[in-house]
Amino acid sequence: MITKKETAEKIRKYLYGDLSMDELVDWAERAMMEDDFEKESFDALRDVVARLGLSDVRAFGLTLKDCEQMLSEMGYKINIEIIETN
Repeated sequence: MITKKETAEKIRKYLYGDLSMDELVDWAERAMMEDDFEKESFDALRDVVARLGLSDVRAFGLTLKDCEQMLSEMGYKINIEIIETN
């Protein structure tokens, strides 16, 4: 079953560079085929996962703002931390 928590974690991993765009899109496409979304959040999850599945198409893309909006639809928010690397 695809949950909000799992979907948010996939977006987090993508934003941190732990999951490539191709891996994210592949996961989303498989999730859409399974069509087994958490009942309590079915509409939001289906919409977010469908959007993630199109992220590799140039016309759609995936920006930080897109991720922020999708996470918000599922009840999450982004907290950005900037750290010095030197």
